Amino acid sequence: MKRFLAVAVLCSLVSPALLAQRRRAVTPPPPQPPAPPAAQAGQPFPGLPASLLALFNAGRDEFREAENVDGGLGPVFNDRACGACHNVPVLGGGSERAVTRIGTIVNGSFDPLTRFGGSLLQNRAIGPQEGSPHAFRGEQVPPAATIVARRRSMSLFGLGLVDATPDSTFVTLASQQASRNDGTAGRAAMVDNLAAGMRTVGKFGWKAQVPTLFQFAGDAYLNEMGITSPFFPNENCPSGNCAELQFNPRPGLNDGGEDTRALADFMTMLAPPQRGAITADAAAGEAVFNRIGCNACHVSTLQTGSHSIAALNRVNYQPWSDFLLHDMGVLGDGIEQGAANGREIRTAPLWGLRFVTTYLHDGRVRTLEGAIGAHDGQGRGSRDRFNALNATDRARLVAFLRSL
Repeated sequence: MKRFLAVAVLCSLVSPALLAQRRRAVTPPPPQPPAPPAAQAGQPFPGLPASLLALFNAGRDEFREAENVDGGLGPVFNDRACGACHNVPVLGGGSERAVTRIGTIVNGSFDPLTRFGGSLLQNRAIGPQEGSPHAFRGEQVPPAATIVARRRSMSLFGLGLVDATPDSTFVTLASQQASRNDGTAGRAAMVDNLAAGMRTVGKFGWKAQVPTLFQFAGDAYLNEMGITSPFFPNENCPSGNCAELQFNPRPGLNDGGEDTRALADFMTMLAPPQRGAITADAAAGEAVFNRIGCNACHVSTLQTGSHSIAALNRVNYQPWSDFLLHDMGVLGDGIEQGAANGREIRTAPLWGLRFVTTYLHDGRVRTLEGAIGAHDGQGRGSRDRFNALNATDRARLVAFLRSL
């Protein structure tokens, strides 16, 4: 009885307004409606003429086709088809599949360990071939590697819009961010554009190491499947032993460029993911997102330049990324690639986030809260402001992210 009276007296000293505020702070948000069906993703831009739709469909077929040794697969590779790693929620999406990159530091500089096969590990191989005494084997992390990083497969939805965005847009964004003088400015990655014969802005890959979708397709063909093409004519030496290539059953160019172009066509005309339901909580969460500074790097809206495809011609789109390199502190994977140092990572676009099941470049966490909490370097300020949010604003911010 005395304990009950003490509690009653204590509660009477707390104002009704404060009690109401505390109840609001711990009240969970209402259940969110389910995301739109996955079939809404993975489609071409609406309204494509028949000629372009035919190119998209041909590219999609090439994207899902499983390669074989006769077609140039290997000798070492990571999988047999693009769609093996890009299939969530549908073909062209991302997945939890990850590749391994390695390196070490020698005299203060990054060494990609080319003598052991290079930074990217190809963990599968075509094995023994008929009529040959040699059996190819997948690569393993060598003892010399002091840096071992995982990279998960990213979604390809909407990347034609990014490809169609002028380099000047990204250079200007970097300049505008620098003028804020708040320590969050990114930088445009200037990388080798093989078709142009000069350096242009890198837009694709976790390190913004690739400038165009066509080059992205050729790079992946070689490094993920071992298929050579005009801009990537040299096979990877298995575990760095180039002498093994004398046993390669398909030397020379495996693709004259036609299949690479087909893959690029598919990615170019693959529409961005439709936005999920924008609830009251999601709308309020966008305001929280902006208030704590996430939009400093995750820029909502960009515009394409002039393009021969009407769906890509001078249109606004919402990737929620600036596609610039940012210093992410300890979140960086230690790998130097393209123009990026070991601490830098390209801002990940957030469109289609509701389809992602593991977060960050290495898929280390399975919650959005965990992903935000792992931000460091130039993302530390937003992370700390997120950590200081009350429960309601946190829930609203997560609802916004789940609507993307």
